[in-house]
Amino acid sequence: MKRRDILKGLTLLPLASGLVSKAASIGEIAPSRPKAAERDLFKELGVTPVINASVTMTFLSGSLMLPEVLEAINSTSHDFADMYELQDKVGAKIAEMLHVESAMVTSGAACAILLSTAAAITGTDPEKIKLLPNLPGPRPEVIMQKTHRYLFDQAVTTTGAKIIEVEGADEMEKAINDKTVMALFFNAAGKSSISHADFVAIAKKHNIPTLLDAAADVPPVENLFKYQKIGFDLVTFSGGKMIRGPQSAGLLFGRKDLITAARLNHSPNEAPIGRPMKVNKEEMFGMYAALKAYLERDHKKEWEEWLQRAKHIGSQLEVVQTVKTETVVDPGPANAFPSLKVTWDQAKIKIKPKEVVSALKSGTPSIVAGGRADHLLIGVVLLRPDQVDVVAGRVKTILQQAT
Repeated sequence: MKRRDILKGLTLLPLASGLVSKAASIGEIAPSRPKAAERDLFKELGVTPVINASVTMTFLSGSLMLPEVLEAINSTSHDFADMYELQDKVGAKIAEMLHVESAMVTSGAACAILLSTAAAITGTDPEKIKLLPNLPGPRPEVIMQKTHRYLFDQAVTTTGAKIIEVEGADEMEKAINDKTVMALFFNAAGKSSISHADFVAIAKKHNIPTLLDAAADVPPVENLFKYQKIGFDLVTFSGGKMIRGPQSAGLLFGRKDLITAARLNHSPNEAPIGRPMKVNKEEMFGMYAALKAYLERDHKKEWEEWLQRAKHIGSQLEVVQTVKTETVVDPGPANAFPSLKVTWDQAKIKIKPKEVVSALKSGTPSIVAGGRADHLLIGVVLLRPDQVDVVAGRVKTILQQAT
């Protein structure tokens, strides 16, 4: 899908006056050095600011929010809002942007998995919603491929559901029974014994809803549209990764009846299983602003900027004897963007990549990068422009001191 196709038909008005400014150039939307604040809360609390020369990770606070997102948060923080109405209006605009029946803002993709499972179990039945996860009778079942099991599928079992592992299409067919409520496809799994299309086809044959977890799977922007076209009933993306919305926000979109049921299992309703996972109004406005800005971005230009960053850092490092650099792109689907691979002759530069990673992290400023036994991996997409030379200089110094 090309950018012009994404934007075609978008006739959106801001949700609040001045909420989302006109799309800026890549240079303007790139993270930039913040203006000096009168109060330094990092210093006041003794928290170490970190330069993220890796990938989007929750323990490193995700990504840096876009200026449009900060504007949305600040401009809407001074008034109260009816949260039901806000989720209605934000969800409608997001659904329009993504060309789906319905959408909602969740507290991250993990929350979306829980809410999707809850929706598949309860529908709109108020008694089931009230009782979840302690429904009487046999446990509901959610089908997953064995190779797709991962840490975050705990969100499924939190609802009281049981995960049924399958390998191959035949096993999936045989596993479906009257207790089956949903089928979950983890998009970033290394291997799949069932393709996306076959997974959806089998589930549809038995009228079983499907959920695709694609939390970290943009770029490319086309992924926001790809999986719904394959036929998944629900799709979730993290809001706080490369879409660069609030870290604690996420997107869940797809079939209207399932989104309606997911919302009934969520805050601001007072007693459902999703009540502890509330999303505040600023995050909803911010997620809307982030998605709108992401869709309007010149993705080709941004990609070229990332490549230039990698090339620039590489040119500074290669002045060190035996150092070689190469721009590599993770095949994805998660974190599918450029990084810089750095290698050297460890007989002449007597330091291991993981030792460089440790030195970067413990230094000032603290820099988080990736390391393997034979190479250093420097992420470039999350750096502010003023941090590019800082990272290059620190790595260069560490390598020079080890010669």
